[in-house]
Amino acid sequence: MTEGRTVGSARAFELLEPLVQAATVRVHAPPDGYGTAGTGPTWGSGFFIAPGWVLTCAHVVGEGGAAVRLTGREVGITFSSGVSVTGNGSTGTVAGRVECVLPERLEERRPGRRALWDLPDLALIRVLAPVSHACVWLTDRSRPRFDEVAYFGCTEDLGTPEITGRTTRLRGTAGHGAAIRLGGDDEIDPGMSGGPVVDLARGEVVGVVKARRHTGGGGLAVSVVQLRTLPMPARGQTGLYRRVMQAHDLHHYDQHLSDLNSRRTWTDAHGELPAEDGDPYGGRGRLTPGERTTLCGLLAELPPPGSSEVVRALVEAARGEEPEPHPLAPLSWRDGLGLLHDPPGGAGEAAAMLRYATDVSVADYREPPTPGADEELWDWVRATAVRLWRPLRRELGERHERGLAERARRRRALAGQAVHGPVRPSGGLPPGASVLLEVWAHGWEDVYDWRVSVLAGPEHPGRVTPVDSGVRATEAGLPEALRAPLAEAFRRCDTHEAAAPLEVAVAPELFGLAADEWVLVGRVPVGVQRPVVFRYPAADPAPAAAARWARAQAGPLLDERADCVRGRPRSPSAGWLAGLPDNTVPVHCRAAAEEPTLGSLHAVRDAGYGVVVCRRPPADPGVSCAPFHRGLREELADAGRAEVLPLRLQALRGRAYGADPDAYWTAGAALVWNDPARALPEDEPLQGDL
Repeated sequence: MTEGRTVGSARAFELLEPLVQAATVRVHAPPDGYGTAGTGPTWGSGFFIAPGWVLTCAHVVGEGGAAVRLTGREVGITFSSGVSVTGNGSTGTVAGRVECVLPERLEERRPGRRALWDLPDLALIRVLAPVSHACVWLTDRSRPRFDEVAYFGCTEDLGTPEITGRTTRLRGTAGHGAAIRLGGDDEIDPGMSGGPVVDLARGEVVGVVKARRHTGGGGLAVSVVQLRTLPMPARGQTGLYRRVMQAHDLHHYDQHLSDLNSRRTWTDAHGELPAEDGDPYGGRGRLTPGERTTLCGLLAELPPPGSSEVVRALVEAARGEEPEPHPLAPLSWRDGLGLLHDPPGGAGEAAAMLRYATDVSVADYREPPTPGADEELWDWVRATAVRLWRPLRRELGERHERGLAERARRRRALAGQAVHGPVRPSGGLPPGASVLLEVWAHGWEDVYDWRVSVLAGPEHPGRVTPVDSGVRATEAGLPEALRAPLAEAFRRCDTHEAAAPLEVAVAPELFGLAADEWVLVGRVPVGVQRPVVFRYPAADPAPAAAARWARAQAGPLLDERADCVRGRPRSPSAGWLAGLPDNTVPVHCRAAAEEPTLGSLHAVRDAGYGVVVCRRPPADPGVSCAPFHRGLREELADAGRAEVLPLRLQALRGRAYGADPDAYWTAGAALVWNDPARALPEDEPLQGDL
């Protein structure tokens, strides 16, 4: 231990050290199958976060393999086997396979030797054999608290590899919260990269050791919350993050309940940690460690939430106010608990968590729960409320009854038995939140300011939650600048049933922005992954806008060339546009930033058209626009009504991406979708420094 540590942190280190050491591993070359496994040089460290899953740094699994693909690479894991947390356990070695690295672009672009790898610099390893091992307890907080911590990893101070721990303080964050600065109280030795960083006050892992300073002690760690940036699953599947966190919580729940396990568990250690700041409720303001472990386990037995917005809505109801937006969206029921620490107004944390758990017990899950799982959660909530305040049990009982009634109403509505308002026909955009990207030209320069937000659905008109913003990006640099903000916004909005649309609100001259072709998440263009539509910036709607929108949604649809006649340019007059039927879709085939198309796009907006098609013309000016108009006319006739167009255009992009020649005419096609029910913010970000 470093000199000068408080008595409380010294006691916490004493309690937690054997638990962390038991779960920390040495990462090296894979076993060779001839009994010499584990004898090669150490690449770095890692630690078990769930049965069969090891977390480490991406640069650790990239050791000695600059020319090899990281995902799918086999590595060796040496760990404590059959460990006794009181001391001398044996070690075992097993092969593991890298399941995923973050960020994914490390597969294509890696830094030079001795350079820092891009944040978050994480790798998740799947162990390839069933082995018995310990697991750490991961924090549920979205942000670390700057207290004393211990960090662990593999060192060779005495000539042989061993797992050791040292202490320091957290000194701040970096990389927009992705990294944590470690104080210089002690050295980070080679081989400790990938090891866990443990909050000594709360007994939970908050980070992964990433790098040391060249000039002295201290360094950087990666926040474990960055695990939420693991790739989102395909529709109808459970994502890797949720699977791993579910396994984490069930492991600790099983350890806590087991009568066969005589070893100290993380829950036991949490109960013996020195008390935190005084609880004004005399011990009733927070759940006990055993209650917290049980609650996490019961939540893990339920199907995961359908979307991040579902979690945030329940947290808001339990806190009594909207939770402050954090860098990364909550993806699991457990993440919601992390937003309920220290609720406003001095309200009890435990009461807020029980309100949240009550609401989860009557929520709509992405799939039917195991029979009795939701009732078991509610029974536990009711029993725990008695320990806190007896009147709380009555409050929660009424909350539970209201929730059951509301869930029954929603299910009847979905079944079409008692619908409040019309049911959206199949094939239309999902009614929930969407991702809003706003881009503004920066004066006369070829640079742009931008803002990414979450635009709430019609149930919360006008609600816009900012995610990130930036200034002075070039058009070529926009995809890289927007990669992380859009990925986070997608995580917040995507549901189990559907990918949220991307709405790009720009001036008409920017309708040629190739947003649908950007590769932001995974290796597939965003326009293939989800609907992408353009919108005019916020302004008062034209008098005819509502009628034209409703008529187009109902169909049938008529197409009308707005900026060309048989391939020759034309400028439509206001009178001609006003006289077209309300179910007309004006079609543009020329460059949006040039006349006559730019004037036409302004004119069709002034005439109240909310559904418009435009196109980025091909590089060769001699290519005829006839195949585009012919293909679009057939598509509009087959679609029948406008509300299905965003998803049908996404499907066409997917066919073209899959090399279907019959869909090649869609190259560059863009849909302007000015939905009057989804109001846009009217303010623009400040321009950059002059």
